[in-house]
Amino acid sequence: MDKETFREFGYKFVDWVTDYLEDVEKFPVMARVKPGEIREKLPDEPPQEGEPMERLFEDFKGIILPGITHWQHPCWFAYFPANNSPPSILAELLTAGIGAQCMIWQTSPAAAELEEVVMEWLRSMLGLPEGMQGCIQDTASTSTLVALLSARERATNFESNEKGLKVPLTVYASEEAHSSVEKDVKIAGYGRENLRYIPTDENFAMIPSELDKAIAADKAKGMKPACVIATIGTTSSTAIDPLGPIGEICAKHGVWLHVDAAFAGTAAVLPEKRDMLKGAQYMDSFVFNPHKWMLTNFDCSAYFVKDPGALIRTFEIHPEYLKTGVDAKVKNFRDWGIQLGRRFRALKLWFVLRSYGVEGIQEFVRKQISMAQMFKKWVEAHENFELLAPVPFSLVCFRYNDGRGEEELNQINEKLLNEVNNTAEVFLTHTSLRGKYTLRMAIGQRTTQERHVKKAWDIIVESSERLSRE
Repeated sequence: MDKETFREFGYKFVDWVTDYLEDVEKFPVMARVKPGEIREKLPDEPPQEGEPMERLFEDFKGIILPGITHWQHPCWFAYFPANNSPPSILAELLTAGIGAQCMIWQTSPAAAELEEVVMEWLRSMLGLPEGMQGCIQDTASTSTLVALLSARERATNFESNEKGLKVPLTVYASEEAHSSVEKDVKIAGYGRENLRYIPTDENFAMIPSELDKAIAADKAKGMKPACVIATIGTTSSTAIDPLGPIGEICAKHGVWLHVDAAFAGTAAVLPEKRDMLKGAQYMDSFVFNPHKWMLTNFDCSAYFVKDPGALIRTFEIHPEYLKTGVDAKVKNFRDWGIQLGRRFRALKLWFVLRSYGVEGIQEFVRKQISMAQMFKKWVEAHENFELLAPVPFSLVCFRYNDGRGEEELNQINEKLLNEVNNTAEVFLTHTSLRGKYTLRMAIGQRTTQERHVKKAWDIIVESSERLSRE
């Protein structure tokens, strides 16, 4: 492709993205295609000769776009948000154009030093303890794996140094913890049989006394408790595990405390939400995702550690071909995680933080929380709907309940969700809380306004009324 063609389509693509951001509401939230439908429109073999960009662009619009589910739609209320923003998109364009591989300081000094700065900005914005240092991982799942590997190494080194013995290492998490915990425990070599799920209270938060009991029982069996994973904002209900009591237990037993705040961590930019971090001084590691609720394109996961040395000792490598003359003076982020090769993720985060400022991000988060409280009040006021969990952030867990038995209620709520989503006007997802089929209204999209939340509620109520007559 020559320079002029690149320039022509560069302008066209930017124009298209600009229009898309403005008009995304006109698309159905969910892709209206059947399994295999997109695949059938694509050739089985690659072209022998290059094709013009005009044809590629038309196929993108005609074949690919109909199969896209629109996460940036203002009526996206499923899962959690994966926000982007114009500043972040523009930064991604520059990142792609530069094409840097940022594994060590020497390969891109600006990338390494900018990452240091923006991570310190984030630490300060969230009110995390002084001295914690951070780096950018791809996802919270990877960050949790990094924490588990660090905890494993610390526990293993302790046992080797003190006794020269190998003992089974155990991990503890709330029964409401993210599914990636189990996956990461298996990848990290602990073994699924050494993962303990701790019971939760009426608010779906981990019960500290049950954690203490489980750790003591494993120690009595000759096992070595290595890591506790607490959650701020669980996936199903955004429950908040009590960090203070959990942290005291971890300190007593010498266990690594990792805190998963993938979605809800962004809320700590609000002074009125800082209570959720009481006990943060006990944390060994902490993760939240700017790519969920902080207007930054996927992927961008902010991972912080109390002791960077423990992290680096777990992952550092020193092959001759990666050694440089400045290694002792700089941070080589290849040693802060699993990946050797690293994208320049700090640039988009820098663009977002500078474009919105702390106050702009606070305003955005407060607005989302306010809309969730509005939706919560509608649920509470309606005779045939009920809340199923507290609403500390911007997720509302609820269900239709007209007095039927539990089995029937689960069935009708599943039908209700399908009815609502089949309109393609809004998109919600579900979970199960104490065996109850639960609808999740996850409010957090950058473009969502009160009218979109009201539209979702109207569709939900109308659909429930139709089902009740069947």
